[in-house]
Amino acid sequence: MSATSDNTVIGLDIGDARIGVARAALGSFFPAPCDVILNDDRVYDRLKECISTNKAVALVVGLPRNLSGDDTAQTTQVRSFTSTLEQRLTVPIYFQDEAGTTKRAEQELNSHKRPPKGPAGSVDALAAAYILEDFLQQEANRELFT
Repeated sequence: MSATSDNTVIGLDIGDARIGVARAALGSFFPAPCDVILNDDRVYDRLKECISTNKAVALVVGLPRNLSGDDTAQTTQVRSFTSTLEQRLTVPIYFQDEAGTTKRAEQELNSHKRPPKGPAGSVDALAAAYILEDFLQQEANRELFT
């Protein structure tokens, strides 16, 4: 990932094996998929580096829930992961309902005869972009960064 200007927000789609990463410059509200990070024993260091490199001012983490909006086992795992991440970072972390983002990303990529290469062609990174987009489009959340 290349460095961007200050006031970047990073979005994460946390999975058991991989974490999709997206970023958006504040003011533009147009997130872009930017990376996929392996969810292994070095994941926290990689995420810390990502935040530093991008000069991020906040993280938005997709929060999985069932169709009724209730927590699931995956919700518990994401909250636990985020709690550990929060102890290692100095930027605020916000949760965003991730309902439908993976399916939307899969449909988007399947609609192309040739999906884009790199992070833009990754379901995980594209889902992270949708999570971040949903968060930034909420008027109340925009006020957090003005």
